[in-house]
Amino acid sequence: MADHILEGQWKQLKGEAKRLWGKLTDDDLERAAGNRDKLIGSLQERYGYGKAQAQSEFDRWAESVRSKVSTPEHEHEEVGSRR
Repeated sequence: MADHILEGQWKQLKGEAKRLWGKLTDDDLERAAGNRDKLIGSLQERYGYGKAQAQSEFDRWAESVRSKVSTPEHEHEEVGSRR
């Protein structure tokens, strides 16, 4: 997922991040504000992950978020509302 998309939807997504990574504090999530590198740094700090593992965890989460955000259902709603 492009970082700018993640940052743009951060208010909605940080709850999901908090549920997945419960050790992250609200301050960690606010500081990250959707920024990939900052969130990866927080994962390393709170979970003791190496950089590669933290990146992998983040990328897996970002991919799951992308699939939720770009579902075909939303596309059909937009098309239907134009008729």
